[in-house]
Amino acid sequence: MDPALAKAKPTSDGINASDNRFKKEKKYPSSPAAAGKWRPGDECRGSAGSGGSGGRSAAGPWVPPFPAAGHVRWAEPPGAGRAEPRSRPVPGPRSPPLLPVPPRPAPSQLGGGAAGARSVVPMEAGAEAEPLLPPRRWRAGRGLWRERGGARSAAEDVAGADNNLYITQAIVFIEDAIQYRSINHRVDSKSLWLYRWYYSRTCQWILSLTITVILALAFIEEPSSLTVTSDVRYRLPAWNPPCGLTESIELLCFLVFVVDVSVKSYLIGWKEFWKNKWLMAYILMLIVSLADWIVSLSFFCKESVRIRRLLRPFFLLQNSSMMKKTLKSINSTLPEMASVVLLLAVHLSLFTMFAMLLFARTKDNQQDKEWAVYFRNLPDSLTSLLVLLTTANNPDVMIPAYSKNRAYSIFFILFTVLGNLFLMNLLTAIIYNQFRGYLLKSVQSSLFRRRLGIRAAFEVLSSLKETPAQQSCVSVGALLQVLQKAEMDSRCKQAIMRSLKMCSCDQLSAAQFQKLFEELDKDAIKQHPPSPEYQSHFMQKMQFAFGHAYFGYLGNVVALANIISICVVLVMDADKQPSERDDFFLGAINCFFILYYLLEMLLKILAMGLKRYLSYPSNRFDGLLTVILLILEIATFAVYGFPHPGWRPEFMGLLSLWDMVRLVNMLIVFRFLRIIPNMKFMALVVTTLLDLVKNLRAFAGILVVVFYAFAITGIMLFKGAVVPLGNTSAANTTHDNGTLQCGTYEQLEYWPNNFDDFAAAVVTLWNVMVVNNWQVFLDAFSRYSSPWAKIYFVAWWLISSVIWVNLFVALLLENFIHKWDRRCQRESLLDIEYQRTVELMFRDVLEEPTEEELMEKLHQHPHLHLCR
Repeated sequence: MDPALAKAKPTSDGINASDNRFKKEKKYPSSPAAAGKWRPGDECRGSAGSGGSGGRSAAGPWVPPFPAAGHVRWAEPPGAGRAEPRSRPVPGPRSPPLLPVPPRPAPSQLGGGAAGARSVVPMEAGAEAEPLLPPRRWRAGRGLWRERGGARSAAEDVAGADNNLYITQAIVFIEDAIQYRSINHRVDSKSLWLYRWYYSRTCQWILSLTITVILALAFIEEPSSLTVTSDVRYRLPAWNPPCGLTESIELLCFLVFVVDVSVKSYLIGWKEFWKNKWLMAYILMLIVSLADWIVSLSFFCKESVRIRRLLRPFFLLQNSSMMKKTLKSINSTLPEMASVVLLLAVHLSLFTMFAMLLFARTKDNQQDKEWAVYFRNLPDSLTSLLVLLTTANNPDVMIPAYSKNRAYSIFFILFTVLGNLFLMNLLTAIIYNQFRGYLLKSVQSSLFRRRLGIRAAFEVLSSLKETPAQQSCVSVGALLQVLQKAEMDSRCKQAIMRSLKMCSCDQLSAAQFQKLFEELDKDAIKQHPPSPEYQSHFMQKMQFAFGHAYFGYLGNVVALANIISICVVLVMDADKQPSERDDFFLGAINCFFILYYLLEMLLKILAMGLKRYLSYPSNRFDGLLTVILLILEIATFAVYGFPHPGWRPEFMGLLSLWDMVRLVNMLIVFRFLRIIPNMKFMALVVTTLLDLVKNLRAFAGILVVVFYAFAITGIMLFKGAVVPLGNTSAANTTHDNGTLQCGTYEQLEYWPNNFDDFAAAVVTLWNVMVVNNWQVFLDAFSRYSSPWAKIYFVAWWLISSVIWVNLFVALLLENFIHKWDRRCQRESLLDIEYQRTVELMFRDVLEEPTEEELMEKLHQHPHLHLCR
């Protein structure tokens, strides 16, 4: 650096004295040719062969066309007695390495003149210097001039690029925190753009649609479910798509999945990919599915087994982090569950052997009904007692022996008490004990992810160049810039911005930064618009009367009267022929009630205002019903005239217009749901159920996966196994030279329950899961296919009824107990609706992660390297 510049002191206006001297002493030549007025490009253009101040001679480097006194060299090679070139600013302790300096523009980009007359300063290998910059007048015209007399260097351009990268990183980390996503992904600019594109609504919607389409293919591909009935006696041949149609759709879905797994693998990095078993399984499933797809086409779609159909539920499973956590928790519970299942097996085996000894065959065939029907051999004995464990065949299984001797009832009662009341409920207790803290642990993990994402955003924002070097803080302006670009709920964004405006400081510490984003953890509050203000005293009284809660109670009473009247008329006309009915009474009643509903809606709109009226879901439902009823009533009068004695509207099509009016009237029963918030205990139960329905989608997803896999397996095993018999309506049907007793598959006419197509298989599995008469399916399919078919149905019972149902009961109990404990902690506000999520249900019992835990996790980030 020039010693004169180094010793200069700032003047009162903030400019160095050397700069003032430079301003006074510098004199520009009079003409461009003689280093006169500067033109763009002159800094690299000298006078050809002159070697003067405006050019370069053969013996020395180029210097700017300034007078020798007080000139400033923009760049010089080191080691020639001149000032050393200024290097880029050294990044602070919190800044990652700066981006590479962009290459110097070519001489052709700097102005006119011959290419051979331009030259640049030769630089030593590895030396860093600022690129040649034109004088301030040209820079000011192009937005490159800084106030306070400085020049915008390449290092500052790099710093600006760094700042943009930090802002983008902070935006992505904030969005990860909002969605409870992991932050262990690439953080360079291109990867961040790809990351935001991947998690955009459009891409996620396309991925969800693709998963839905590939799962729905099971309904239309062979065997197709496109028939009116699944009853094997009446089902017509189904339409099957031509070969190549569903396969083309499958191929498109596979291509989407290939893009999905490629983007995911790239974003997390190569090292993290080898640690992610789900992604590796994802690729394996795609490879197997594509290979099976090729085999299917090679056989012209005539193969009987399609392995890829069994693998389709995996695509749904791997796309949900909550479903993965659920499977992980079930896997951790299996050892405890296995001990109880083993105890059940021992209990079942001991009682089976005891039953075969107790009900052995005797000489009296009349007294051997118990042996002949239920305990003929070991498989039948095991099946009978296993079904009794679910109480599905109680008391049928003990009636033959009980008819012979009442003492036999002790055996069945003892088996039921030990197996059903103790062991099965013990299994439920173990599942509940394992999952009692599951939801809490999951929410705790989600909270840690949110806090980690917010802290990561703070760390990258604190690396901005505008941040003081000795402080770890974030400027308010940088945070506002992040908030403007981040995808987040408008309510939270506005609340955070209001807090920033109320804050008097310009810099935010880590604690203040984290405190601002606690707005994300609060309940979403929906505040209803205010009621209109009327000046008239009469209108104020009207508003008070029709806006009061008692007016709503009156509407509920009227709706009850409407339902009772409809039920009375339906009971009276139940046994009458259509020609004998007189609908005058019901028509007159409906006219009255519909007019009342219309009047009630208009009066409520008058009292509350249209916006406030529509802000309540119950009012929207009532209003929609009222409009539908009014339209149907007007149409009825237009077609059939007004009600009169002997008024009987004729049937038109499947349902007459009059029947449609009566069916819509029955929907008024939902008006009573509005009284639930006024009954504390009922409100508690209903909100518990609604929270489960809205938020625990992962468990429904697990059930869908299991249903799908078992349905496809059932089609492979039992397709076409059930064949209708000749006389299926008789109570006793001859089959295999034996008489089928009452309660068999054929006598009960369970023909629609089969595995001939996907839709029928799903319904059959549902009926077995309910375990009512599931012994009928065990018996029928073991006869129609193989005795080993019982293993399939027992496995389905264990997974669906024992594990999944008990899991649902455990979560239901946990949710209900938590709400019961908190029922008095919050006063109900009539004008505010709290929109809770699962992550917010246990917010008051969660533990905040410590500073050390967050920083330790951040330092373990595979792509983000912090310097402190």
